[in-house]
Amino acid sequence: MAQQGPLPFDPIDRAAELWAERIGPSSTMRAVTSVMRVQQILLSAVDGALKPHNLTFARYEALVLLSFARARKLPMRVMGERLQLHPTSVTNIVDRLQADGLVRRTPHPTDRRATLVEITPDGVARLEGATKSVTEVDFGLVGLDEGDKTVLFDLLGRIRSASGDFH
Repeated sequence: MAQQGPLPFDPIDRAAELWAERIGPSSTMRAVTSVMRVQQILLSAVDGALKPHNLTFARYEALVLLSFARARKLPMRVMGERLQLHPTSVTNIVDRLQADGLVRRTPHPTDRRATLVEITPDGVARLEGATKSVTEVDFGLVGLDEGDKTVLFDLLGRIRSASGDFH
């Protein structure tokens, strides 16, 4: 059932009160549940902005990554590393982007085992429109000023680093 409007209370805060009464300290549960809810909010905003461009967030990220590369192409292995995805997922993303004419595969010039993925002019154009759409909705990250966004990034980065996401 879709929510029709804002609730008159914060259900996560209420759940935290009940957790504290029945189970114990609730600060971790409250924080994690809030992060999960915000993830839903952000995904909904980003998916809504990307849908008219026939892109998912994963395919959008791949196009952004390719556009950032000096030669606008990368080996699939590098794409997987940078996007932090399993090779099968990268293959699926590239297959869909290639079917839409947004990328092309080319042989690696020095490694016969590797394949390069290159963004096409149509991919660049689609990326430009999609980027305009996601930035217009601020990627769904509403209610925060620039300082808040920096603090949030730093806090989430500490969790990611402690979990082994990066050094």
